[in-house]
Amino acid sequence: MFKYLRWLLLPFSWLYGIVVIIRNWCYNVGIFKSQSFAIPVISVGNLDVGGAGKSPMTEYLVRLLKDHYKVATLSRGYGRKTRGFLIADANNSASEIGDEPAQFKHQFPEVTVAVCEKRVKGIEQLQQGHDVVILDDAYQHRAVKPGLSILLFDFNRIDEPQFLLPAGKLREPFGGRKRADMIVITKCPPQLDAAERERVETRIKPFSQQKLFFSCISYLPLEDMQGNQSTVQISHDTTVFLITGIASTAPLVDELQKRAGQVIHHKYPDHHPYTLKNIAKLADEFNACKTLKKLLVTTQKDAQRLSEHALHDAIEQLNILVLPIRTGFLEGGGSQFDQMIENYVREHTTHNQLH
Repeated sequence: MFKYLRWLLLPFSWLYGIVVIIRNWCYNVGIFKSQSFAIPVISVGNLDVGGAGKSPMTEYLVRLLKDHYKVATLSRGYGRKTRGFLIADANNSASEIGDEPAQFKHQFPEVTVAVCEKRVKGIEQLQQGHDVVILDDAYQHRAVKPGLSILLFDFNRIDEPQFLLPAGKLREPFGGRKRADMIVITKCPPQLDAAERERVETRIKPFSQQKLFFSCISYLPLEDMQGNQSTVQISHDTTVFLITGIASTAPLVDELQKRAGQVIHHKYPDHHPYTLKNIAKLADEFNACKTLKKLLVTTQKDAQRLSEHALHDAIEQLNILVLPIRTGFLEGGGSQFDQMIENYVREHTTHNQLH
């Protein structure tokens, strides 16, 4: 059915593609202004809609740089009820700043986490008092010309048809990858062999100036909703009730199915604002389950939306655990990736100090 719908939507994708191509051309030739900054600016993004691992990559960069530089993250704040430039504090909810920024602030209380629809304005607000700004999901935000651009591709979607919206999932044509300085294939199997890497590289066709990296997801021990490590273990006699509202759930579900006897998935759209009805449905099914060993599990991003004040009493009655993830690089690629990032930030920070 979707195959036929895709063909019906293709004319709209062509029209959308023409608009995007003209827009990019206007930026490329200077008709539309793309602003550079003296402060190091690192952009993390992808070509398509959905989860390619932008949040874990942003967190990886924060961990890499925060002990040596004054780091700020800047996001649009998708789904928030506020507008304009806002610096997050520990009391801000996902509805006020967006779930990803709330996650960043939860993970790194000491780091400046900001949101602003207009990234140029946001960077202007942040450049005084910070050494580097990391832009989350900003690859298509052409009003800013980042000093270093990292483009992500989900390994699990490499072979999908490359159609533009609305027939497919691409935000812009595949040729838009040329703007990237570094390309990272995310969510790879940890034991990805050389032949498969070569096949992926042939599929992506990086340009000569681009460095290609391969990364995977590492799953950490379970935590409670406050971020404290739990002693609870998932075993083959465990029934896991999983609640998610993220774009890409397949790797997480696969991981839990390897560990647990059964996974019951309450799946909602990306950035879904949870309601008391959603929580009641989850609680009813969980309480009705007769399995002796059962757990409620969610993601770090979902934990931010489940922590909304309106849900507090209902969530407090459930012992929901969080399965944290980290980005890791395959076969020593991390050291080269880290060096490229650190060299860029150090060189531009030193240049700014000299001038």
